[in-house]
Amino acid sequence: MTADKVKKEILDVLPEKIAVWVLRIVAPFGGDVKINEIRIRAGRPLAVVIDGKEHIAGYVVGPGEPTEIFVRLCKNSPYAFSEDIKNGFITLPGGHRVGIAGKVLQSGSIREISGLNIRISGEIKGCGEKVMAHVAGRDGRIYNTLVISPPCGGKTTLIRDIARLLSDGWEGVNGSFEGVNVGIVDERSEIAAMQGGMPRHDVGRRTDVYDGCSKQKGIFMMLRAMSPKVIVTDEIGGEGDFAALESAMNSGVKIIATAHGCSVEDIKARRVIANMIREGFFEKYIILSGTRGPGTVERLC
Repeated sequence: MTADKVKKEILDVLPEKIAVWVLRIVAPFGGDVKINEIRIRAGRPLAVVIDGKEHIAGYVVGPGEPTEIFVRLCKNSPYAFSEDIKNGFITLPGGHRVGIAGKVLQSGSIREISGLNIRISGEIKGCGEKVMAHVAGRDGRIYNTLVISPPCGGKTTLIRDIARLLSDGWEGVNGSFEGVNVGIVDERSEIAAMQGGMPRHDVGRRTDVYDGCSKQKGIFMMLRAMSPKVIVTDEIGGEGDFAALESAMNSGVKIIATAHGCSVEDIKARRVIANMIREGFFEKYIILSGTRGPGTVERLC
């Protein structure tokens, strides 16, 4: 994401003194700099992660500033984000995720905020082309595919572009693929980044989106109402995901999904996903890592 877009969607909402320091760090890199994260921790220097490398500002965040900034990001209404806060983050317009650290109450709410991690959502058109021969065959068949990566490994960016390519179609070395109806169940508002009924990211012309909807509910709704050929969703593994994905597959709908992990063996430690693998839900796996930057394809299997 360019510095100009980050300024418009993130920095214009932050206190001026924080925004100024971020811009000081970013300025030497030019307008096409890739900003990954902005780290705001009480009592410690402001930090900006650019192309996977941390850069420290000469500004120490005050003890009350993370709370002040959080309230500003919530447009002075944290209560409206109460359910998201219980999951440890909120999602801003544009699909940017703000992680929250602090005192966790029994209710799951967070008080005395000590740190914020603003993760910048980036759209990289074309990044999915390198894996499309793995996702879809020459005969047009689409494979149920699970993308596995550690946090910040680029999995959401990748499935966003896979959704666009499946929706619009593409020409590749393995032949052409005609676009199909794609349904995105975007529980955290990060894949399509919907705003005012419009996706902020390009997810394809044949794509329908359920935004801010649980995977279980959204998948069943998509099957009943929108006739997708493929459903794309992020970070599976919760209770109820098994039944929802099983229903989609039994209906002949293909699934493109993601999960946190470093390998297929790694995610088998999670009961719900282990059951999916044992039942043969997925035909293909894409393993990502950050060894050469976010979105590095480590292995296809």
